[in-house]
Amino acid sequence: MNSYCPSQSHQLPRPVPAFSVAHLALQRASVNPTLPVLKQIHAHLIVSRASRSLSLFTKLLRLVAGTVTSSSSSSLTYALRIFRSLPQPDAFLLNTLITQFSKSVLPIFSLYFYQRMLLSNVHPSSYTFTSVIKACGNSSDSKVGRVVHGQVLTNGYGLDPYVQASLVSFYGKIGEVKFARKLFDGMPDKSVVAWNSMICGYEQNGRAKEAIDVFLMMREARDVNPDSTTFVGVLSACAELGALELGHWVHEYLEQNGFHMNVVLGTAMINMYARCGNVAKAREVFDDMDERNVIASTAMINAYGMNGYGKLGVEIFDQMLLSGQRPNSITFVAVLSACAHAGLVEVGRRVFASMKEEHVVEPGVEHLVCMVDMLGRAGLLDEAYEFIEEKLPSNPPVAVWSAMLGACKMHKNFHLGLKVADRLLKAEPDNPCHYVLLSNIYATAGRTDGVQMVRNKMIRKGLKKQVGHSTTEVDGRTYMFAMGDKSLPETKAIYRYLDELVLRCMEVGYVPVADALMHELEGEEREHALKFHSEKLAIAFAMLKTNDGSTIRIVKNLRMCEDCHAVIKFMSTVTKREIIVRDKLRFHHFKEGSCSCLDYW
Repeated sequence: MNSYCPSQSHQLPRPVPAFSVAHLALQRASVNPTLPVLKQIHAHLIVSRASRSLSLFTKLLRLVAGTVTSSSSSSLTYALRIFRSLPQPDAFLLNTLITQFSKSVLPIFSLYFYQRMLLSNVHPSSYTFTSVIKACGNSSDSKVGRVVHGQVLTNGYGLDPYVQASLVSFYGKIGEVKFARKLFDGMPDKSVVAWNSMICGYEQNGRAKEAIDVFLMMREARDVNPDSTTFVGVLSACAELGALELGHWVHEYLEQNGFHMNVVLGTAMINMYARCGNVAKAREVFDDMDERNVIASTAMINAYGMNGYGKLGVEIFDQMLLSGQRPNSITFVAVLSACAHAGLVEVGRRVFASMKEEHVVEPGVEHLVCMVDMLGRAGLLDEAYEFIEEKLPSNPPVAVWSAMLGACKMHKNFHLGLKVADRLLKAEPDNPCHYVLLSNIYATAGRTDGVQMVRNKMIRKGLKKQVGHSTTEVDGRTYMFAMGDKSLPETKAIYRYLDELVLRCMEVGYVPVADALMHELEGEEREHALKFHSEKLAIAFAMLKTNDGSTIRIVKNLRMCEDCHAVIKFMSTVTKREIIVRDKLRFHHFKEGSCSCLDYW
């Protein structure tokens, strides 16, 4: 009798191999990995034959590592347990974990897996070193990074372009920009990653001018095209220098070359325009962004706040809440700072109270500093002092006393100022900025004996004031001026023009501020320096070099003194020009004899 053979249509379906089921589950989990789901997949791997597949465990471990958020995270403990259960991890698994952790919140574990690789006699590749060096940079581990650099050379990867680029980035992140530049200059073939590493290295170390110089070299090289990361670094450098012309050129380049204005690039653009004093353009970028998250919104709030438009900053904050965005700690710093600079005391109180009650954000030191600054600027000095004693009864941080002392100086409260200065100098006895501010308070009270006493104490301690300087951009080039600067070929013309300009201002009512003549200011000298402060020289130079009616933009590294603030108002009147000055605290938009800060800074 013939055996029965069912037709194809009646055949039972073949069982799906356990490997395929696990692989499919991992693919689906990768879209939105969560630890509970990954634990279920792990359980499936254990009870099936798929538990023998190292490739599946590699995918699982990569996803578990991606859910790690802190050193106390259960995901981290779970990832380590899985790894330790594997008898013989191969190079691919180890490299995957090294790479995953190098870009995580815990880059130190990338070094742990690198050590396990060496102990397992698995030979590291160029791919390994690229990730390990990145981890050293992200964890600021300079000692281990240098050891790894030595291992790069002994393993023969010293000329690998990817490894070289990661080394440039590493040395930039630990502050050794000079060595990073030496490595960069020695690279025969520079990829866009290498160029970006050098640009960002300079920018992150406060050397924005060099960052822009490298970008200009990159454009001249013509063998590599800049990408989004390039322009984020360049825009940050433009923001630092106030280089609006170059920043605007970058904006046009991005639009003409079809770059997508993602959140990172858009936020950098907002920050650039804001720190160059063009808030309207910053708002245009913000409104045109397809996606606006809490980072972009915070940048826009900060833009309005630093330029004196606190009410508009609060409006953006309210719009954030209505759209469902959850403000974070940095958002509240931006809002409270905007309230402080605009005198919005009641709004600031409401926002501060809402942090913990409505948004479950615990106020930190920076928020308390903003509150003290806000109350102090508004002249509510007693309330500000009581706020410190209530919120920070034991050992308040230096920044709180510094904000309080600045408020005492602003409102000429001599007695409270001395009390606050005593607390501040006990906390930081070797910070020259505190002595300078105390000297200013003595001078404002007419106490020349106090001014001399502070100066003598600084001399005995060997303390020096921070040097003041101002920059301005003309024809795409940034020029820097120090007090009494005579470095430019146009020096005689600058001083002559400034003399004439000050005389014109005096003819319409300008009187030098007497207090400013009596004592040392931040980074400036005394009587002779008052007339030739760095911002005045920069303004004179910019006016000589630009067309009548064009806006003058200045960036100063210190707080502007009262005399400069007074005379620039008159300069804006007699020259019929808008003058925008960014000092270390905020922006001042001078136009037709008034300032956007309303003398509230």
